[in-house]
Amino acid sequence: MNWGKYRNVIFYISTIAFFSCLMYWFVTEGQTLEVKENIVVKTSGGSTWDNFVESFKANLHHPLALLLAQIVTIILVARLFGWFCMKIKQPTVIGEMVAGIVLGPSLLGMYFPEFSDFLFPQESLGNLQFLSQIGLILFMYIVGMELDLSVLRKKAHDAVVISHASIIIPFALGIGLSYYIYQEFAPEGIQFTSFALFIAIAMSITAFPVLARIVQERNLQKTKLGTVVITCAAADDITAWCILAAVIAIVKAGSFTSSIYVIIMAIAYVFLMIKVIRPFLKRIGDLQVEKNTINKSMVAIFFLTLILSAYATEVIGIHALFGAFMAGAIMPENAKFRNLFIEKVEDVALVLLLPLFFVFTGLRTEIGLLNHGHLWIVAGFIILTAVIGKFAGSALTARFLGINWKDSLTIGALMNTRGLMELIVLNIGYDLGVLSPEIFAMMVIMALFTTFMTGPALDLINYLFKSNKNEEEKAHDDNGSKYRVLVSFDNPESGSTLLKLAHDFTNRMNGNKSITAMNIAHVEEMHPYEIDEYENEKFKDVIETSHDLQLKITTLFKASTDIESDLTNISNKGNYDLLLIMLGKSMYEGSLLGRLLGFTTKIINPEKLLNTVKGKSRIFNPSPFDDFTLQILDKTNIPVGILVDKNFTSADKVFVPIFNLSDFYLLEYAKRLINNNNSQIIIMDAAGQIRNNIEVKELIRSIEQVAPNHITLYNEKKIEKEFLDSQDLMLISSKSWKNLIDTKSLWLSDVPSTLIISNP
Repeated sequence: MNWGKYRNVIFYISTIAFFSCLMYWFVTEGQTLEVKENIVVKTSGGSTWDNFVESFKANLHHPLALLLAQIVTIILVARLFGWFCMKIKQPTVIGEMVAGIVLGPSLLGMYFPEFSDFLFPQESLGNLQFLSQIGLILFMYIVGMELDLSVLRKKAHDAVVISHASIIIPFALGIGLSYYIYQEFAPEGIQFTSFALFIAIAMSITAFPVLARIVQERNLQKTKLGTVVITCAAADDITAWCILAAVIAIVKAGSFTSSIYVIIMAIAYVFLMIKVIRPFLKRIGDLQVEKNTINKSMVAIFFLTLILSAYATEVIGIHALFGAFMAGAIMPENAKFRNLFIEKVEDVALVLLLPLFFVFTGLRTEIGLLNHGHLWIVAGFIILTAVIGKFAGSALTARFLGINWKDSLTIGALMNTRGLMELIVLNIGYDLGVLSPEIFAMMVIMALFTTFMTGPALDLINYLFKSNKNEEEKAHDDNGSKYRVLVSFDNPESGSTLLKLAHDFTNRMNGNKSITAMNIAHVEEMHPYEIDEYENEKFKDVIETSHDLQLKITTLFKASTDIESDLTNISNKGNYDLLLIMLGKSMYEGSLLGRLLGFTTKIINPEKLLNTVKGKSRIFNPSPFDDFTLQILDKTNIPVGILVDKNFTSADKVFVPIFNLSDFYLLEYAKRLINNNNSQIIIMDAAGQIRNNIEVKELIRSIEQVAPNHITLYNEKKIEKEFLDSQDLMLISSKSWKNLIDTKSLWLSDVPSTLIISNP
């Protein structure tokens, strides 16, 4: 017997047995020590099951278990409402704000009080508040980093005038409004000055992050209007937060005179941050400029700067959030470096911690307190004052500076966006006791309304001034007789490859063709100030390839929150004849978990989850396409060519398998390759149907008459690997491609680059 073969097994069993016996001996001997200690064993009068149930209930109410349950619920509900708002072309922040109110006493607490008390008991709110404050600190750090001070210095001019007018006008109206509502709504013991200053600053704030996203989504970033409005919002943010710091100092001190010492300390703090800390961080940042990563030591330094800055402002008396904002603003100005650091912070702050703040705000917002018509009238006046002050104030100032009416109204609509920044201000006022629950609820409603109205207001303005065509219309405003190809790509390499394919289909058409290269990027991938740089980087290889091919192309770039919908809308509205895309790969494609839960590269796709529940998506029937491609095929009204790339360079030799009569439309594309690229086409009659079909034989004969020796009918059903290796491209229908996948055809490992063509 070969004992060496069993040596490890014997050693394992012996070790486990010996040490198990040793532990048993220690436990047995240890129990004899209990006699001297007078140990009393606690027993319950109930059964074993009752004991288990009591223990389980206790575990459910444990602070950590409760906090984790709250986080899971909050993230799921926030993502669901955010997704819904994205689908109706609203900022996701609105959905997250609504999610907070839904989980609060205004809805969940009113209709499901027992569940609300279980999930959000009063004693647990302290933990939720502290976690949400951490999320806010990280968020304000990101906001500070997204403000490019160098751009502000270069492009201020009119923007600063508009920005400051958009603050002073609503600020003054806010103080005027406070005069009329102070006696009825101010908490007892709060001075008029404190109350009025907080109402005024709440009227004056603009949500820079939300505004920047809207500008990107509507492709305004390359226009003068986009530059002006983003600069306005940035200047507005800096000014408003400085004013808020002063207001907090005054409120805490009780009067302006008493707050002078706090303001002096705040000025000294700002001076220290700008003149000492900022140059120090710049020197550190310069060491990382050429690298694509930031090491842990650097991360530790910048996080310490953030925490110390937030701590300093909290101790001074102007709130930790101002310190976080300031720490972000003085970060090294290199956009690449900032983006690297934002990526480290953003996901945790925005996805995990920030929704906790929305729900915490929702738990404080009791819309049920507005139980009288008079209170809703007051809420209406608050909304009206906010809109007049911000919208009208910004628009009229812009018009006075010589900007046309359309752009002036657009600036007003965008500056009126309040979003999350408004909730931050309101919560600070609530924590300081300056705002009563009633006025807090009214102001939250105002924040929701003014943010929600931005999209419809911009659509209305565009409708009223619709004489100028937008960029997408210009991209395909050509003669209707042209053959139009839309190339949609994700990365520069795929763009160049698809462009070569488009060239092979249209090379000899001269002026009768139109090629559009399009890149749609998610808004979260870009910094507002570096969109031009991002676009140039994406299109660089594509433009170089077009020059090499002597091919005139139109480029189209769009920032989006819903890439699939925008791609299909542009394709359907542009009168294109062919859409070319590259086959992608979903992160969980083919897995049961991915298909059941709707996972994609966006982590959770509620639309796919909904389709799965409805039965539109089958869990156990793997598709030959990734989720993105399936969306495109399902929603586009034009032919779609999906390229499976295996180092494609040209379509000189093309193989076209015909499996059934419905595949015959592929011959039109083969004919186009012959006419424009002089391609050699080999058609395989896989089902034996071509030789019996007179119409198809006539089509092949007509092609042969125009281009002799360029099309060959291949009657063999067996395909050799050497043959497939000799081909540059395979044309196949989407239905036949699916059959090859389902039957696990031996071809798949040997086929050349493949263009899967789907006719609508």
